[in-house]
Amino acid sequence: MNFNSQPTNTNRKPKTFNNPERFIEGWYWVLPSRKLRVGEVKPVTVLGRKLAIYRGKDKRAVTVDAYCPHMGAHLAEGKVEGNELRCFFHHWKFDAEGICVDIPCMEEPLPMKLKTWPTAEKYGLIWIWTGEIPQQPLPFVPELEEKECHIAFATPFVMNCHPNIVAINAIDAQHFNTVHKLPLEIIFEKHELHHNAIIFSNITRLIDDSFIIKFIRRFYKNAVTYSICYWYGATSIVTLGPDFFHLHIMFAMRLIAGGKSEGQILLIIKKRKGFFGWLCNRILLRLARFVGKYFLKGDTKIVKTIQFNLKTPIKEDQSIMQFINHLERQKPLMWGTWNLARSRDEEPRENREKWRDDLVND
Repeated sequence: MNFNSQPTNTNRKPKTFNNPERFIEGWYWVLPSRKLRVGEVKPVTVLGRKLAIYRGKDKRAVTVDAYCPHMGAHLAEGKVEGNELRCFFHHWKFDAEGICVDIPCMEEPLPMKLKTWPTAEKYGLIWIWTGEIPQQPLPFVPELEEKECHIAFATPFVMNCHPNIVAINAIDAQHFNTVHKLPLEIIFEKHELHHNAIIFSNITRLIDDSFIIKFIRRFYKNAVTYSICYWYGATSIVTLGPDFFHLHIMFAMRLIAGGKSEGQILLIIKKRKGFFGWLCNRILLRLARFVGKYFLKGDTKIVKTIQFNLKTPIKEDQSIMQFINHLERQKPLMWGTWNLARSRDEEPRENREKWRDDLVND
C-alpha cells in the first residue's frame, strides 16, 4: 500500500458514492412508528418514490405504491378497513399483500395486485426494503442485536449534501483535530459484517500528554471505544464510551431531491432493570444528546457548503476509501424509479477498473 501526501492522478470514479441519482438497495426509514396509528393511512415519499403507508387492525404497518391501478387516485386519500385499504375514488379495496379483494360494482374483483413493499419496525422507526425480498436484516447496533433497548429521538434534520458525505464524517480522522479540536490520534480498523454492513473501530490508545488524558489513563488504559457501523451506505451507528458503558447514536438517513439528506437521529442504550436502571439510562441518553449536538455543530457548518470531490487522497483518508470501495460493491438502484442502475457507457465488468482500498500513485 502506497499512501502519501502527493496528489493522486486517477480516472477511477465511484459510480454510486455521492451520486444524487443512485442509492443502495436496502432498508430505509419511513417515519417514526408513533406517527402511524391503527386505522390511519398516510402519504410518504421515500427516495423519490410516492407511497401510501397504513396500519391495520392487526397493528402491522403496510406500504404500497401510492396510486390506485384503476384510475390513479392517491390511496392515502382512502381509508383503512380492518387490515385492508379502500380507495376513496371508486372504493376498490386491497389487502395487505396488495391483492384486489373488492370492487363494489362487480360481483368478483379483477385479478390484479397493487405493488407492496416489505415493511418492518425497529428502534421506534418504520422501515421499508427497496427491493422484492429482503436480502439482509434491518439496521441494528451490533453489540445490542438480541438485547432490549431504551430509545430516545433527537431532532430530525435535512443536510445540504448526499447521505454518503454526512456518513463519512464519522471516519474522517483528520477533522477531529481540525474541526473539533480533540487532542487524539484515531486509527480505524475495518470489519465487514456482511455485504451491506461495514464496521470501523478505533484501535488507538490515549496518547496525548495533556492533564485530562493523563488523569483518565490512571483509571482506563484501553483504547476508548469509538466505532461506526454503516448499513447500505446511508444509516450509520456511532458507538462510543469506555467499556463499562456505551452510548449508541444512530443516524438514519435517506437521499432526497437535489442530492440532499433527510434523517432521524436515534439515541440507543441497553435496557437496565429497575427504577435506578431506568434513571441511569435517562441520564446517559441526555448525555448522548449533548455529545451528538456537539459533533453536529461543527459538521453542519461544513456540509452546508461542501462540494465533495476527493481529488488528493492521503494516508489519513484510508477509511474513507475503504467505505467507498465497500459501497461500490453493493447493488445500486435509481432514485425515483428504484430500478437497477445501469450505465450505457460502462465497460464490460471484467475490463472495468475497480475501486481499491489503497491508491497507488502512477
